[in-house]
Amino acid sequence: MSVRLVITDLMWARIEPLMPADPVRGRRWADHRRTLEAIAWKYRTCSPWRDLPAELGSFRTAHKRLIRWAVDGTWERILTAVLTAADAGDELGWTVSVDSTVCRAHQHAAGARKKGIPDRAEPDDHALGRSRGGLSTKVHLASDGQARPLVFHVTAGQAGDAPAFEAVMARIRLPQSTVGRPRTRPETVLADRAYSSRAIRRHLRRRGIRAVIPQPADQVRHHLRQCSAGGRPPGFDAETYKQRIAVERCINRLKQWRGLAMRTDKLAIAYQAALHFAAILIWIRQ
Repeated sequence: MSVRLVITDLMWARIEPLMPADPVRGRRWADHRRTLEAIAWKYRTCSPWRDLPAELGSFRTAHKRLIRWAVDGTWERILTAVLTAADAGDELGWTVSVDSTVCRAHQHAAGARKKGIPDRAEPDDHALGRSRGGLSTKVHLASDGQARPLVFHVTAGQAGDAPAFEAVMARIRLPQSTVGRPRTRPETVLADRAYSSRAIRRHLRRRGIRAVIPQPADQVRHHLRQCSAGGRPPGFDAETYKQRIAVERCINRLKQWRGLAMRTDKLAIAYQAALHFAAILIWIRQ
């Protein structure tokens, strides 16, 4: 059986220095590259862990590595290091688009226990929601202008977009390559009408971030009814707003991974770790 690999030698040369070092005591880590290929195969094909091809090693090794590095923050640290390098090389644009997408959850994603998982790592509802359409998870994300993901935040599928906005923005934190504070403020934030609220506009204005968010029709009518008492309507740059297509393209790129388009993980931290891993490969593939 021939297994299609996704991590080239050039990609591995970029990611290998960021991988965790072998422990001082005890057994050495299994081959990191083969483990990453195993994780990539599972989420590209949306296959059960037990169906992992023998060429990619033990499924237990890959699954345990995914969870362990999700709990200790390794996946986020690697993605942050990749983004920091891109920012230092002026490859990262700071016009950021924010949006969300609903991913159906397989029936096997339900029924998780919290045994052995720190409370701070796993949400109580496991980021699973139930609606008329069944189980689902919502992925809130921000992308740069070239359809590359920056940060993720997962919630239950029925959760609203606006309440998760500040949580997404709080995750944007890139250390500087030189001395200085981490960069946490984009220059411009693009978002659709679901994010048009006074709280969000006030949050961006307080941080000195330009907001390009259209108003829903009911908010426009409300301003017109109040005339001058309604205050000045927020500005909107229709030409800049066209760049919001980047986040839609980013979502499409992520959902090419079938294991991300349909969640099969019982734990939200495992699903979010897979999102981070896919984002890492998207960035280092450039």
